[in-house]
Amino acid sequence: MEQQIARLEKHLLAVAQTFQQIGEEKAASRPAPGKWSAKEILGHLCDSAINNLPRFVRAQTEQPYVLIPYQQDEWVKAQAYQQRTVDEIVQLYSSMNRAIITVISVMPASACDHSCTTADGTTVSLQWLVQDYVEHMEHHLDQLQKQIS
Repeated sequence: MEQQIARLEKHLLAVAQTFQQIGEEKAASRPAPGKWSAKEILGHLCDSAINNLPRFVRAQTEQPYVLIPYQQDEWVKAQAYQQRTVDEIVQLYSSMNRAIITVISVMPASACDHSCTTADGTTVSLQWLVQDYVEHMEHHLDQLQKQIS
């Protein structure tokens, strides 16, 4: 988990710096109709954190833990990230990921092997779920970087 924590901490700093530099107008710009703006991509990462934080907590005590999926496009729309300020979204992203860092940093090693069942019936470990969360974040941060460059 130490590697995941280090990666998350690195992204907390990078996201804050990136959004400070690009400003509201560029962050709200959509690359094409139907595509998310940078604010919405970051908002999606907030939604991912909102959904994964309780997963990481509950999977430690509920065995086996069954993941409840969420509809990402509907969440982004319902959260109205496009209408919110960059600062507000960055603060939410930072707060949620700091909470995730805390949870995984105090997670007992024995919990890493706990079973988590995905919506399609696949069984993965809690450690895999945390790793997948970080990789998902990095995928979207790469997407975001390409969009604003």
